[in-house]
Amino acid sequence: MAALLGRSCRKLGFLSSGHGARRTVSTETGKSLNLYAAINQALHIALDSDPRSYVFGEDVGFGGVFRCTTGLAERFGKNRVFNTPLCEQGIVGFGIGLAAMGNRAIVEIQFADYIYPAFDQIVNEAAKFRYRSGNQFNCGGLTIRAPYGAVGHGGHYHSQSPEAFFCHVPGIKVVIPRSPREAKGLLLSCIRDPNPVVFFEPKWLYRQAVEEVPEHDYTIPLSEAEVIREGNDITLVGWGAQLTIMEQACLEAEKEGISCELIDLKTLLPWDKETVEASVKKTGRLLISHEAPITGGFGAEISATILERCFLKLEAPVSRVCGLDTPFPLVFEPFYMPTKNKILDAIKTTVNY
Repeated sequence: MAALLGRSCRKLGFLSSGHGARRTVSTETGKSLNLYAAINQALHIALDSDPRSYVFGEDVGFGGVFRCTTGLAERFGKNRVFNTPLCEQGIVGFGIGLAAMGNRAIVEIQFADYIYPAFDQIVNEAAKFRYRSGNQFNCGGLTIRAPYGAVGHGGHYHSQSPEAFFCHVPGIKVVIPRSPREAKGLLLSCIRDPNPVVFFEPKWLYRQAVEEVPEHDYTIPLSEAEVIREGNDITLVGWGAQLTIMEQACLEAEKEGISCELIDLKTLLPWDKETVEASVKKTGRLLISHEAPITGGFGAEISATILERCFLKLEAPVSRVCGLDTPFPLVFEPFYMPTKNKILDAIKTTVNY
């Protein structure tokens, strides 16, 4: 499974950059990196290119539990890269204040599962800072990094996908990369964006996903989805690590004569409705897949929007293949996950409707 996942990630990474390729992503080849190393490279660039940038969070001073901040404190000093107490509310609150003073605050939440104590700071402070002042002041320099999703053995408290909670909040952006090349360019875009951003990193791919990543400083535009596989029979939409699983399902469907179009949403808030709409108007069918529980997941928002925009073009009901409405299990993780076979069955059901 690990080898298959790595091969799929490399394939996804090398596909056309589509909407994301302005001087943004270069076509030049670079150094072969996994996802955590690409994140690390982006953080080095951010700190090196802007002396107002700071990185902080639990254990980041020695590299963090996933090693994404390795070498930063040694190079840029402990005044700019430092550990914090185990207090997510305080970490984000400090980041808001630092960003409000004109700095780039790059916050790390050790696991996305533990972002909830900071929910009030993100939703009621960071997201509303600009609006409540009539744009007189803001905390747009705030970027919150958090590893999310399944990892094979994380259980209840180290496997969750909480992105939908934040997609209900005007005033912030939500971004999730699928590969090392994307992760570096999107993270640099988030850090430099004039709005606070929650950047979820698929920890399953930290070491599994490997591809060539340009070594120079580049960005990938936010809120621009990418068609990473063209097809005619059905549109599949996903983000993050789930795209690897969806790609595998597309390849299996192709063996049965079904042509699938696969879209990486990249930015969930605000999301690129136009790209998805254009694809669905072409294929007449839509399938959405994510690890988070199906009820209230962001797939429901995509489904509702496409039904409003493409109702007369649809040949079948919108299909969602997602996590189950249970706490994330440990031993039963394989049953919980939206697997390749579940997606393949949904593709065939939708196409044959």
